[in-house]
Amino acid sequence: MKNFLKMTLAVILGLLVVTILTTVITFGIIGAAASAGKSAPQVSKNSVLRIDLSKTLVSEQTLETNPFENLQSGMNLKNIGIWDAVQAINNASSDPSISFIYLKSDGNINSLAPLQELRKALSNFRAGGKPVISYIESPGTGSYYIASVADKVYMSSYPGATTTILGLGSQMIFIKDLLDKLGVNVQLIRHGKYKSAGEMFVRNSPSEENLEQYRVMINSMWGTTAEEIAASREISTSELNSCIDELKLCLPEDFLKCKLVDELLTKEEVKDKLATFAMAEDFKDVKFIDLTDYYNARLANVPSKAHKKIAVIYANGEIVDGADNKEVAGDRFASIITKVRSDSTVKAVVLRVNSPGGSVLASEKIRTELDLLKENKPLIASYGDYAASGGYWISANCDKIFSDAVTLTGSIGVFGMIPDFSRTMKDIAHVNVTSVTSNRHGDMFSLMRPFDKAEYNYMQRSIEDIYVRFTTIVSEARDLDWDYVDSIGQGRVWTGSDGLEKGLVDEIGTLEDAIHYAAVCAGDPELANWKVSAYPKPLSQMEMVLEMLGEKKSGEENVFAGTALEDVAGAFAGWAKMSREGKADLVFARLPYDVDIR
Repeated sequence: MKNFLKMTLAVILGLLVVTILTTVITFGIIGAAASAGKSAPQVSKNSVLRIDLSKTLVSEQTLETNPFENLQSGMNLKNIGIWDAVQAINNASSDPSISFIYLKSDGNINSLAPLQELRKALSNFRAGGKPVISYIESPGTGSYYIASVADKVYMSSYPGATTTILGLGSQMIFIKDLLDKLGVNVQLIRHGKYKSAGEMFVRNSPSEENLEQYRVMINSMWGTTAEEIAASREISTSELNSCIDELKLCLPEDFLKCKLVDELLTKEEVKDKLATFAMAEDFKDVKFIDLTDYYNARLANVPSKAHKKIAVIYANGEIVDGADNKEVAGDRFASIITKVRSDSTVKAVVLRVNSPGGSVLASEKIRTELDLLKENKPLIASYGDYAASGGYWISANCDKIFSDAVTLTGSIGVFGMIPDFSRTMKDIAHVNVTSVTSNRHGDMFSLMRPFDKAEYNYMQRSIEDIYVRFTTIVSEARDLDWDYVDSIGQGRVWTGSDGLEKGLVDEIGTLEDAIHYAAVCAGDPELANWKVSAYPKPLSQMEMVLEMLGEKKSGEENVFAGTALEDVAGAFAGWAKMSREGKADLVFARLPYDVDIR
């Protein structure tokens, strides 16, 4: 009977595997057939470049479309990296086939830093003599921010639009009271009065220092955003803030009154305007081409005649130890950097950092390899949404650092966080645990008892040593006095614009600016003479499929998805996994949690 059950189970599993593989192969064949039957995008004469930010994700790096994610979400989401998006807009500026850009920013799915870089490219496009026309229906802060760069900003005249231009904000979540009820005691060891990572687990409200840094950070980000909006609309920032603070932006006519839009139009009236700009007799004669299609038609897969390369290494994601291919994994990135260093055709390197940090051990592995690379090639840093804690650790020693004004950087601090579930087991689950060890502290990391004083001091010693190491790296790399670095460190998070003032970055600029500077450092300022190569190489669609089939669901999904705790849980999603690998992964250089401001 036992053998029969085993055989039955084996047959069922076999059928399941065959079914999955058949489905995958079928999708592949259908996709290949569709691709074969579909011609490459064509750019017609007098085309309008359309940028719809509800369907276009401007990410750090151009990636292959994941068909399963689109199928699951029900969206036909297109992905394009910020470098490729900017190059496409630059190319369109001098392309006689493109008459103007039509920007649709409602439903924006992009964060503030890529919007800032995209906005600069659109501003440069306008400066080249071609117009940008935008149309909004229910704008939010991010969607209006990018729309405001246009020559003409039109807004829907229909009533009932939901407008949420209320400035910028971020929520701080504290769950100590909940953990107390569950019997969980989180032991937080840190250096830095502003190092608020873990504070949400040990307090029920923010510390004064944490509240201070968040206020300064949010106000700095809004200051940059408001100044750019006001300049584009030729109003003062005080006028803009007055409209927002006094809740004047409720109805479409309010936007017109506050000079934030040029006209209120129905969809049909917008179509007439677009036809006029395109010099077409009717809207149906207007030829649109989407940003990703335009990039594929004009720039993608175009053989480069250049034999020398600028490598762009995208450090995008959580810094973790090992070889994970979804995050900034220490071992994997160290090997990538070694490969780039040994490539004689690579004459300069741009490190694009978009990371809140993570593992200290992994950060040090990556930094060490970057220092070796810097001995032979110019190494320039470019910052996206985040370059904080571990993200700053790995990049502080670059020859020059470019940062977006709204980047979150700094966070020079270290923390360790170990939960104690002893009361949970005894008082909540009614389970008694007895440890048997060979030495006095053998069960120190069992999570089944609190630290004693000696163990706490042991962890604190490690934290202090790493903090001194971190501040010394920054002091030497940035040529700053150690005491000064300590004073602006302490775990404090700064924006890129404040980081410039504090000496943490060298210039407010985009990824494009960083690549241009790398070309200058390598001896040839003409970017057309360079091939820009991205690392790590994006996964192909087949690799995505194989990875999906090989994924293990081990209960690490975010159980708080869709709730107020989603961002908090997401920020520490890898914490338990890393903690199991040893003491080194119990110490982190990371932002408190992901700050999502759109």
